[in-house]
Amino acid sequence: MKTFVTLYNFTDQGLRAIKDTVKRSEAVRAAAAQSGVTIKEILWLQGPYDIVVITETPDDAAANAFGINMLKAGNLRGQTLRAFTAMEMAEILEKVA
Repeated sequence: MKTFVTLYNFTDQGLRAIKDTVKRSEAVRAAAAQSGVTIKEILWLQGPYDIVVITETPDDAAANAFGINMLKAGNLRGQTLRAFTAMEMAEILEKVA
C-alpha cells in the first residue's frame, strides 16, 4: 500500500456548509472504502490548511481517482504528497550512490 498525505483548504462553498464537515467526512470514509482506499486519519487544523487526510491506497491510480472525487464535490482544494514509511525510505536510500 502507498501512503499519501493531502492538505486541504475549504472553498467558499465548503465554508458556507462548514457545519456539515464532520458528516461529509463520514461519507468520504465510506466512499473511500468502496474504492479500495483506506483513510487512516482526518484531522481539522489551525493555520494555513484546514484539513489533513492520510490515506493508504493500492496504487497511484486509486489515489488520484480518490483525490479527484474529493475535489469535484467543490468543498475543498487540495495538495497531495506521497509519503514514505521508514522501510520504503530505506529501500530508496539503498539506491542512492
